[in-house]
Amino acid sequence: MTRKHRRLLIVLACGAGLSTATALALGAFRSTIVFFMTPADIAEQHPPVGRTIRLGGMVEAGSLRRTTEDGQPVATFKVTDGRDAIDVSYTGILPDLFREGQGVVAMGELRPDHVFVADEVLAKHDEKYMPKDVAEALKKRGYWRHGQESQPVDLSAAPTETSAR
Repeated sequence: MTRKHRRLLIVLACGAGLSTATALALGAFRSTIVFFMTPADIAEQHPPVGRTIRLGGMVEAGSLRRTTEDGQPVATFKVTDGRDAIDVSYTGILPDLFREGQGVVAMGELRPDHVFVADEVLAKHDEKYMPKDVAEALKKRGYWRHGQESQPVDLSAAPTETSAR
């Protein structure tokens, strides 16, 4: 075997090793990636049941219900983006800043009965903060009230999908 052939074999072996490592790394990322979705995205795309996703939007006014199951506090509420709404169930203590009409991001999975079971609920942390993904989704749909981030958004007064275009 000549020197050129050995070099070519080494380069091909390194390329095959790098390709294998890349495929394994991407496969590992695929199973741990968490996608951000709004209620309208979930209605349109129908994510697979059991897939972990982040659901963002506004807590619908009047939808919060608190109960106790097996000694654990359970909160059920609706998250809306002004177009669609998703029922959310969360077992645990909600953040102190959690309120109806405020922005929220919940991480969990969708059950077959279309109830989102949250493992984690995040609320805005100060008067001017809105989660970036939620703000962008609301701006895209025309529901963002610029300069009034500290006030709850009344989605019933928001423009409809046809008038926002």
